[in-house]
Order: sequence, then C-alpha cells, then structure tokens
Amino acid sequence: MAGILIVNLGTPDNPQPPAVRRYLREFLFDPEVIDIPTIPRWILVNLIIAPFRAFKSARAYQKIWYPEGSPLLIHTEALVDNVREALNDHTVVMAMRYGSPSIEQGLTTLAKAGETDIVVLPLYPQYAGATTRTVINKVIEMQEKVAPNLRIHNIESFFDTPSYISSLAKTVQQHQTDYDHLLMSYHGLPIRQLPCVENNTYVCKGGESSCPGVDSEFPNCYRSHCYATSRALAKALSLEDCQYSVSFQSRLGNIPWIQPYTSDHIHTLVEQGVKRLAVVCPAFISDCLETLEEINMEIRADFLEAGGEHFEYIPCINEEASWAIDLLTDKLSTLAAT
Repeated sequence: MAGILIVNLGTPDNPQPPAVRRYLREFLFDPEVIDIPTIPRWILVNLIIAPFRAFKSARAYQKIWYPEGSPLLIHTEALVDNVREALNDHTVVMAMRYGSPSIEQGLTTLAKAGETDIVVLPLYPQYAGATTRTVINKVIEMQEKVAPNLRIHNIESFFDTPSYISSLAKTVQQHQTDYDHLLMSYHGLPIRQLPCVENNTYVCKGGESSCPGVDSEFPNCYRSHCYATSRALAKALSLEDCQYSVSFQSRLGNIPWIQPYTSDHIHTLVEQGVKRLAVVCPAFISDCLETLEEINMEIRADFLEAGGEHFEYIPCINEEASWAIDLLTDKLSTLAAT
C-alpha cells in the first residue's frame, strides 16, 4: 500500500520576529528561490533581508494570524485530515518545505509505517522551480538520508485538471458577489526563472505580450500554466475575455518579474471603468500571508483608494479536498496497475 506525502510551502512557528527571521533564512537561502551564487546569497539573506525584513514581515503575519495558529498551517492540516478520512486505507502525512513539520519528518513517519511507495503531492497547481521542483529535490535528498529504499512518485502539476478547476470554480461561485471584473492574481517569479526566457527575453511562441497556450518546447513554464488555469477557470465560470484578467503579485527587487503586476494592474482596471472587483488567487491552495495580507488588505486598500467602489477577496480552496482526492486516487490506481 502506498503512502501519501502532502507538502505545502511552510510558515513561521509564530508571528514574532525571531521565528519569522528563522523562517526567512531557510526559505530565502534555497537556491531555487534566490538563484544567485552561494556566497552572495548567504550575504543577501543573512545580513540584509532576514535581519531587516523580519520585523516588517512579523507585523504582517500578526495581522492575519488566527487564534489557533498560522492560517496556512491550519488550512493545510484540515485539507490533509479530509484526504486522510477519504483515503483511509493509506497513510497520509503532511509536511512543509520550510519549517515544521519537515519533509524529513514526513518521510520518516511513512517509512516507519512500512510504506515502500510514496506519492508526493506538492500543493502548487502550476509548476515552478521555486515551488514544485524544490519540494521534489528536498524529497529526494531526505529519501536518500532516511529511507533509501522508498520509491517516490510525484504529482508535479495540476494546473488545468478538471477536478482542480471544478473545485476552484465552486469556491469562486460560493464567495463571489456581483462584480464587474474577476482578477486572477498569481504569485510572481523573476522572468529569468522561466524556461522560455533567455537573457531576459521571451523566446516562446507567445512572446512577452501573450501566452496563448502551454508551449510543447517548454511544458513546465509557470507563466503558461497560470494562463492555462485562468482560461479553464473562465470557461467553467462562463466568463467572456473582457470579464477577467490575469496578474502577478509579490515581486521583490528591481529585476524583471512576470507582468502585469497586480499592484499596477488594479489601477489600469479602475481607469477602464471597473468599480466592483473580485480577486481570486489560483496559485495558492491555502490562504496565507500573500493572500490574506497582500491581496485582502494592501491591494484592497489600493483599489478603493484609486476609485474602486467594492472589493471582494475570494478565499483559497483551503480544506476543500475533492480535487486532491481525485488526483491521488488516479495516481494510486496507476501505481496499483503497474
């Protein structure tokens, strides 16, 4: 019987500066996240970003922290509990890429349970090096350390799978009010981290201005996955092209990131006459700092200050587990047949 490891990004243990600093150091020192040589990365993370950003980030976490703990942790635990209940013939374990519980702890638990095959589900619908690949790399590293005989089977992306799109659409329909426009805001990436970019120039068929589909030459392009998710979600919601748009949030520094930027795009929407805006964040399965503080607080305030009249934040899928159960069931069935 195969075990299941469900992995999310991670969270500080508490919203105080020391815990946030520890989390930032682990997170940002990952070479998949900040892709510069080791020594400059160490200096940047440990001497510049973590010491100074910890206080600002701690204040942000304090704004969104639930009484029972971290929002991302609470929602992920609930999701995993629902998967565990549905797939009760399998050992289902939660892990975080950064922080606790660790991937090492998760694999150790599964190995002690006698599992020989492990299905890994990173909670990132769209593939990226800084999200999915770093989870897979860490799983391989820890598997070799704690249980070399484990066989790992990864679910690498699910950006347009029917079960995920259906769950996403239902979430939008359950929470939406009457809006002029639906904005689908995704976490951003430096464009140099996209496989379709060379020397900060897009070399794919769509180029910089459009992303018409997943290019067979670059099947794991994060940007194309985001647009594919958006088209599928718009179709599920029966939206015309003019009724929704795509943007990217959370950029850092002065290097080029995927555009349009959410912080700029909302002003464009106001200029185009959008007064009632709904925002959904399809790159996130669980509500977290980037959705609850950045979107539902900062972007909300900016939109209303710019002239918007109503802002509706649509929560993430969170503990709704039908999509994950379907994905895992399909993967487990494939393993059983081999």
